[in-house]
Amino acid sequence: MKNNELKKIVAKEAVTHIKDGMTIGLGTGSTMRYVLEFLGDQVKKGLDISGIPTSESTAELAKKFNIPLTSFKNVKKLDIAIDGADEVDAHFNLIKGGGGALLREKLIANAAKSFIVVIDKNKLVEQLGAFLLPVEIIPFGWEVTSQKIMDLGGVSKLRQLENQPYITDNGNYILDCDFGLIGNPPSLEKSLNSITGVVESGLFINMANKVLVSDDSNVQTLNNILIKEHSL
Repeated sequence: MKNNELKKIVAKEAVTHIKDGMTIGLGTGSTMRYVLEFLGDQVKKGLDISGIPTSESTAELAKKFNIPLTSFKNVKKLDIAIDGADEVDAHFNLIKGGGGALLREKLIANAAKSFIVVIDKNKLVEQLGAFLLPVEIIPFGWEVTSQKIMDLGGVSKLRQLENQPYITDNGNYILDCDFGLIGNPPSLEKSLNSITGVVESGLFINMANKVLVSDDSNVQTLNNILIKEHSL
């Protein structure tokens, strides 16, 4: 089955977790585009929800599909957040940020009672690290920040777009960092976040309540029994 078909299958399943009256964190990425499309169909049929997008691109798609949006000015909690991931390991740790929205994605995931991750089977790994780890940093002195990251054992490269530094929705840069296979994701996250100039890393440690995984025939639901839904 083609990759886009796998994404559509898991996206349709994700939308079944959305109920009337919910406020939802809307993730960023190719799988989320299908989630938004299916969610827009349900809104047309009368589903009453509102969403907070994790990126400007998601906000534009939500408007295209007539999904009502709100902001943290109006709400202080989310019922669920739905988002994709670049890698998911056996301990429910994630690498996110391939789409450049990792900071807002983490803020929204933390604000949600339940965080649901949607992936196809190719994103499931035993150990994180084949996908380069995005790290959002402030532009000022980025070369120094990059060196500090390399001192931790990673090879970092400034993400670029059209031969210019890629700028996040927050006005920051992203370093894509190669640490090889990551033996201790929680320790690496702590070390990265202790570096002055680092805004946030793309390591999401044990944050996902559920991971929906599509394969050639169905969607498997992996429940993280180590964490409970946040009581917000």
